[in-house]
Amino acid sequence: MVLMNPVISKLTGKLVVLASASPRRLEILTNVGLRFEVVPSWFKETLDKRLFKTPHEYAVETAKQKALEVKQIYTFECLWFLNFGYYFLYTVLVVFFSQTVDGLILEKPVDKQDAYRMLSRLSGKEHSVFTGVAIILCHEKEDEEIDYQVIDFYEETKVKFADLSDDLLWEYINSGEPMDKAGGYGIQALGGMLVEYVHGDFLNVVGFPLNQFCKKLGLIFSPPGSLTHNSTQNSPQGSPVDTVPPCSENGEAEPQGISDPAALDLTSRGTIQMQNVREHETEDGKEKLSKMIELMDGFKASKVLFTASKLRVFDVLRSSKTGELQAEDVAQEIKASIMGTERLLEACVSLGLLQRTGKEYTNTAMSRHFLLSDGPLSLQGYIQHCNELVWPLFTHLETAVREGTNQHEKAFGKTSNLFQDAYYSRHEVKLRFMKAMHSIAKVSGRDVATAFDLSKYKTACDLGGCTGAMAYEFAKAHPGLSVTMFDLPEVIEMRGHFRPHDADDRVSFVAGDFFKDELPKADVYILARILHDWSDEKVHILLSKIAKACNPGCCVLVSEIFLDEDRKGPSRGLLQALSMTEGRQRSASEYSLLLKSHGFTAAQVKHTHNLLDAILCVTE
Repeated sequence: MVLMNPVISKLTGKLVVLASASPRRLEILTNVGLRFEVVPSWFKETLDKRLFKTPHEYAVETAKQKALEVKQIYTFECLWFLNFGYYFLYTVLVVFFSQTVDGLILEKPVDKQDAYRMLSRLSGKEHSVFTGVAIILCHEKEDEEIDYQVIDFYEETKVKFADLSDDLLWEYINSGEPMDKAGGYGIQALGGMLVEYVHGDFLNVVGFPLNQFCKKLGLIFSPPGSLTHNSTQNSPQGSPVDTVPPCSENGEAEPQGISDPAALDLTSRGTIQMQNVREHETEDGKEKLSKMIELMDGFKASKVLFTASKLRVFDVLRSSKTGELQAEDVAQEIKASIMGTERLLEACVSLGLLQRTGKEYTNTAMSRHFLLSDGPLSLQGYIQHCNELVWPLFTHLETAVREGTNQHEKAFGKTSNLFQDAYYSRHEVKLRFMKAMHSIAKVSGRDVATAFDLSKYKTACDLGGCTGAMAYEFAKAHPGLSVTMFDLPEVIEMRGHFRPHDADDRVSFVAGDFFKDELPKADVYILARILHDWSDEKVHILLSKIAKACNPGCCVLVSEIFLDEDRKGPSRGLLQALSMTEGRQRSASEYSLLLKSHGFTAAQVKHTHNLLDAILCVTE
């Protein structure tokens, strides 16, 4: 019989981290007096099962990878304690729970039908429950580097299901209990009615092999001694003999583990690995952690930008006589609390959006360039669009990924349709969307318009040009070019909101639907931010209409975010794809092939290093 408390008490005062959020594991370990922090691992349970000879190897390796992933996050916190002269045991426990029957590994069911397939397969049969556990022990070497030992093991329990009727199975499935449990059942609750017998550790089936775990802790600490190379000589059945362990400066016995890991097998099913790895004070390690922190905090930074823009912080600072204001003055202008405003301003300073001298805040050059609402290159319209539409959509990203569908209905309600209702029925929403497109066109338009020599062409048609900003940029860049902006009637009606004070009369506006109506005749057809939103079928319909309208020598200019040829970037394009519209992102070569299939050849590609790239193809 293993005495729990004497073993568990060895962890008193140590930092213990459980890399699992399973409520069953939390309850089991809490009930025996273990105190710990919970840091769920982000490591995905997607290892290729075909690479493992046995189910327990798969379970143990997954547990180990999860433990190592959480250990990496905690390395720097570990160093903080050590550098201040404290000693503590840093332990990560992780459990991967899998059921096997007929040689298959059963994990958590994805839906009710999957749960039924699992449970009906288990019905009337004996199966094995494997739990893989990895324990990581960290401590400091004399040179202040981090040593860690990885101790992993597994436990197997045999479970026999009774012969189960379909009615009973579906009654259990409809209770909802199977959906978050490996193998599709929880033996400690309603699932217990399915079980005929259990051979082995019952708690292992619940979720954690407590008995085996405590045995391993006993071998790690081995009070009053530790395990050595010759410790098995005089012990019954090769069990270890204790020797006196070395102590730390404060007199506390340090966990020595195995001095020669090749000399001892803790149990017939357990293994010990000892790894001494330099973990800190490397530039590469710091750079990786910095990048990870930046990614984790990225959504907060975006929301700071959105909030400061919506509250008109940048406009308020610009409008002051000196361009400088204290937090109290800004708070009064934006009608917000002083404390909240001060914290928002400080966050903006950290992001490079504002600068502070003493108590005075001012706009940075970047903010003056892009964040003033009436600036010539203002991105305020697009920022508002991201805050009001894109942000709510991305809060449903997990569901969007699982279903592969746009989540507009979940974000904005069942009665709202993304393009027809939300954009083109309600005036204020339509105007907001047009402001977003106007922002992008103003910032990227000049680079797109000057990407190619269009001096030999006389007429151009900007299809779906929205506010006309891109059309005006083309007219400005090419003095001999007349540009027609072609878009839906309700969009054309709103163009007055965006007409520049020095509007060029070579830009005209025609209302129509480019899928249904005849296209205006032109030498150059411009498609800026159009093709990525539409399905392949609609893209081919549109390109076929353009090809039919073109005379030989005419061309089409497509402006989009071009993916790298290996599809590893840029992140803007790949993140945009997660909106799950019916369209898709493409590389320059993919756009070239797409246009070639409609008779447009001799592609020229321009990477502008702006928001949009460009490709120009000519009809044969």
